[in-house]
Amino acid sequence: MAAVTDSESEVFEITDFTTASEWERFVSRVEEVLNEWKLIGNSTGKFFKEKGDYTSGTWEKKSQDINFVDFKFSITHYALVQKHKNNDNNEPEEAPFPLVMQDLLCTNNDFPPRAHCLVRWYGIREFVVISPGANVEAIISESKCNLLLSSISVSLVNSGCQVPMFVQIQQKWRRLYTGECQGHGVHTEFEMVHLRKVPSQYNHLSGLLDIFKSKTGYTIYPLPPINIAIRFTYILQDWQQHYWPLQPPDFDNLLGAEVGVEEFGKLPFGACEETISELHLSTTWPDLTEGTVLDNDVYSDLDPLHAPHWSLRIKTVERPQCLLGDLLKDLFKLRNRKETTEEILGRGPSEEESKENSDITSALSKLTEPTAPVPMSKLSVSSMVHHARRHIKRHRLIDECPLGADVLNCILQYFFPDAAVDKTENQTAQQNSYGKPPVDQNTDDIFIQLKAAPVESLTHRLALCMCLVNFYHGGLQAVAYLWQEFVLELRYRWENNYQICGLQEEEPPDLRCCLLHQKLQMLNCCIKRKQARDHIGKTPERSKETAFQNIRQLTEVTAAISSSQITAVSPGKSLDSWSDSEEEFFECLSDQGDNESPCIRREKDGSKTKAEGRLHPCNNMTLLNSSELLFIPVTQEPAPMTEDLLEEQSEILAQLGTSAEGAQLRARMQSACLLSDMESFKAANPGAVLEDFVRWYSPRDFLEGEIVNEKSQTVLKGQLSPRMKIPGNIWVETWENAKAVPAHRQRRLFDDTREAEKVLHYLEAQKPADLSCHLLPCIVHAAILKLKEEEAFDNIPAVKKNIEKVTVQTSKLLQNVRPDCNHLEGCIDFLIAMEMVIGQFRSLKTKFGIAEAENEEEREKLRHFLNSLLEEPEVVVSGAGQGKVGGIIHRLFMNVQEIAIVDKETGQRKEEERKLTEEDSKTYDFPSPAGREILLRTCVPRPAPYSKALPQRLFCVLTRDEFRLVGAFSSDTSFF
Repeated sequence: MAAVTDSESEVFEITDFTTASEWERFVSRVEEVLNEWKLIGNSTGKFFKEKGDYTSGTWEKKSQDINFVDFKFSITHYALVQKHKNNDNNEPEEAPFPLVMQDLLCTNNDFPPRAHCLVRWYGIREFVVISPGANVEAIISESKCNLLLSSISVSLVNSGCQVPMFVQIQQKWRRLYTGECQGHGVHTEFEMVHLRKVPSQYNHLSGLLDIFKSKTGYTIYPLPPINIAIRFTYILQDWQQHYWPLQPPDFDNLLGAEVGVEEFGKLPFGACEETISELHLSTTWPDLTEGTVLDNDVYSDLDPLHAPHWSLRIKTVERPQCLLGDLLKDLFKLRNRKETTEEILGRGPSEEESKENSDITSALSKLTEPTAPVPMSKLSVSSMVHHARRHIKRHRLIDECPLGADVLNCILQYFFPDAAVDKTENQTAQQNSYGKPPVDQNTDDIFIQLKAAPVESLTHRLALCMCLVNFYHGGLQAVAYLWQEFVLELRYRWENNYQICGLQEEEPPDLRCCLLHQKLQMLNCCIKRKQARDHIGKTPERSKETAFQNIRQLTEVTAAISSSQITAVSPGKSLDSWSDSEEEFFECLSDQGDNESPCIRREKDGSKTKAEGRLHPCNNMTLLNSSELLFIPVTQEPAPMTEDLLEEQSEILAQLGTSAEGAQLRARMQSACLLSDMESFKAANPGAVLEDFVRWYSPRDFLEGEIVNEKSQTVLKGQLSPRMKIPGNIWVETWENAKAVPAHRQRRLFDDTREAEKVLHYLEAQKPADLSCHLLPCIVHAAILKLKEEEAFDNIPAVKKNIEKVTVQTSKLLQNVRPDCNHLEGCIDFLIAMEMVIGQFRSLKTKFGIAEAENEEEREKLRHFLNSLLEEPEVVVSGAGQGKVGGIIHRLFMNVQEIAIVDKETGQRKEEERKLTEEDSKTYDFPSPAGREILLRTCVPRPAPYSKALPQRLFCVLTRDEFRLVGAFSSDTSFF
């Protein structure tokens, strides 16, 4: 029984060999990806490649993750977007072998300056790479490499894909790839060798040809030609002969200790160090054969001066120190500071004085108070020392000025140039104290787009000075101190009726500008209103007419612009309590100012009504119920509003809801200006009706038509529009409630005292971080103008185009109240990049000596060449070494070589030069090449002499620290 049981148990231990292994699943997954990307099928055909397509063309890239057990791989497909030429009449011809083999022999795109390393080495336009995923160890062992190669080989055969597939092996920095490509009856292997040092026997062309011949089985006769392309690269990185691009500082100026700073109001500009690190000259021999060139360990025909093709590229310093860029970055960093002005500067002098006065006044009361036990902690020596130290530190912060007295006075003089003259003089001195820049429509459009402030306005000057003070004169503490002094000057001007210069004259807050500029304009409006009231109070009765007319001229623009804004009472106050004081009125004249007696109208009940507050007749119109003229009344101007006040009032109106009471209250709040105008109209036109008011105030709501009266006569008769006849119309209710009160006896619609205090309180409460947010649009505006100015001097098309682009992007961000800081920082970085490009152009302009060109035509060619260097990865030198530009490049290298020889050989140089022939001396014009690239191509039958002739390719890279052989060898799989 035991034997039977053992035999039965052995029957059920069956191994299922039909289950897919992990390797088979990996191969299947690779085939699925190739099928998803539609890389299955024949890739033969005619595709045309023009020179430079690999650099200027568009490359598509798509990637997916696949797993081999628990090992993560990334499979990526690279492809050049093909440009097919339309052949409507002829059908496309099939090539003898796949596209990848055509690419191996194509000479149109040798040595592309900007492409994937596999594209540069093999010249292929489409390929697939399998590489280890992120944070995964490299494939180093030979068994794993062979397993991956077998996997991609099986996948290519099963799927019929003719796109070459590579596997990345070894460490990623080595850029080692191996792969293969399968076609119909052909097979190509991609191999690579990478060493740190160049073997001596392969340090020249002859040794590399031996490797290529031995690998391809180059034994047939006659020997097929080998096409050779060679490129040598020379590097120039010594700029000792060229002066520093920035001017030295002017030590006579207040800001002369700093490089690049001329004066307040002008942003510094330029790079503080060399922006071009290296100049790479590539000399190319594109089409050579084995018998036409000799290069071995003894002699070489490859003279760079006789190379048929030269190309130049520049390598720039990654992050050079630039003055304007550092200025913008430091201001942007202030956005993250949380300290208030009081915390930065300590307790203010007024607060200290009030504290001391309160201590003195309460001294007697403290004497009579009962004694309270004092905690022992307060009597300790350490607490007393700590309290004294804090007191000394606070006073030290107050006494020490973060800004020097000379610098502070210079800045305040720049802000308020009218402070140097007597403020009681005429207004022309104040208006002309700010120099008005020439009107430029583009400049105006820029500040409107960026929601900044006009150039040379007070806000614009404030932004410039804050940047300079933050960067050069003490940072955060100096900014807080200057802002405190600025606000104190504004309060002084408000209290003493001195207008603020540097703002638009006779204009209310411009909602197109930044909020800080609007606040300053609002404060200036308050000062003007206060000046007008004080002037009227001091004017005799007979001269009040002239004074009023002047005031009227000052506020006409205000009325025109502000009439479209929402006029409502301030939050927390009803219509009946509009002013702070019941005795505070808007002072103005009641009559037109003529010498005739005032118009007195007798009412039906026998009472007399006197007309007050008339301005002038309204186009000879008469009242509907009498033959008296209709007069335009003297009215109050609508209250100017800033952006935040409009938003605040809109929220208040929205919070009232949609109920009947809310709608009525909202209507009353919005009709405050309408009520004032109706009362003024009634006072100027006794006996007028609502239709008379509408004829003047809103003519389109008074409809006139022809009717036939009782005497059969056709006469004109008017009536109110339908919307005015709606029951409960606010105009009708307001007219019934309005009294005949002239403007000078009404409550003020605009309380300049309260609004000015609100503005000053708002400014005093701003932190340096808030201030930087307010000033950032102005600084960006100033930076863009500075870039435009510098670009116009050098005429750099790429910079000009990018400035317009970044202006549009920044304007979209700054239109928001709270712009995205990350995107805004990106725009600032873009502006800094433009400064670096201008610095790079000026460095190249100095090195290539544009100013020393023979004529304007040569100068323009050089400028075009330098602009191309900044825009393109590599630029072809016209005429190679024999052209004008080539001669300049040759001279640059020759000068550096002469200095190097003098430094190395010192006094022995003259003796050696006598021994050298003229031909040998040319070797000193250029240093040893930093890199040599040699490309060998041919088409030979492989593996047997009777096999089909297929493309063979070997790309060699020889540098001081690298030796790389990259080969693509094709074999015939049908006849071998």
